[in-house]
Amino acid sequence: MSANLVIIAITCIVSFMAFNNSQLIDRLIFWPPAITRGREYWRFATCGLIHADGMHLLFNMITLYFFGGLMERFYSQYIGPIGYVLFYVSALVVSIIPTFMRHKNDSQYRSLGASGAVSAVLFAFILLAPWQTIYIYVIPVPAIIYAVLYLAYTFYMNKRGGDNINHSAHLSGAIYGILFTIALEPRVVGNFLGQLANPRFL
Repeated sequence: MSANLVIIAITCIVSFMAFNNSQLIDRLIFWPPAITRGREYWRFATCGLIHADGMHLLFNMITLYFFGGLMERFYSQYIGPIGYVLFYVSALVVSIIPTFMRHKNDSQYRSLGASGAVSAVLFAFILLAPWQTIYIYVIPVPAIIYAVLYLAYTFYMNKRGGDNINHSAHLSGAIYGILFTIALEPRVVGNFLGQLANPRFL
């Protein structure tokens, strides 16, 4: 079984367990005071194991299923089989850091879900295949167009706030996925630009 499928399985199991277990949620959720006062640093990563509801979990895991396997094979060429796992976990941590800096003294703030890491995986894929078709529900959209719309919407909603969604993690995760991939293989930049210059709707 691939590392991506293992991540999906573990996330689903823990999320289902947490749906009816408030104590488990309290132990794993990203809650800044538990980190600043209690030094419970594991929350940077464990918040990605739990989700608000079934649809939240389903959307993240479907996205991870379709794009994670491809990125796992890519990273394995450079940093071995465990490389994708390290990328995914580090994406969870890095994507939530801006949120932590903003809310580190806010005892009312909580965040959960794997969306930051999933965004990292998705945008790393878009960097490799910008003209690949991505479906927004049932609407086919070139990946690069989706990326522009997604980033614009996420940036706007992050500034606006008020919808109980951690858009900051989505944005940070997307940026991290791109930068990590470029750092690992700088030639992807030239490949990306070359593909942009030759549109192909797949």
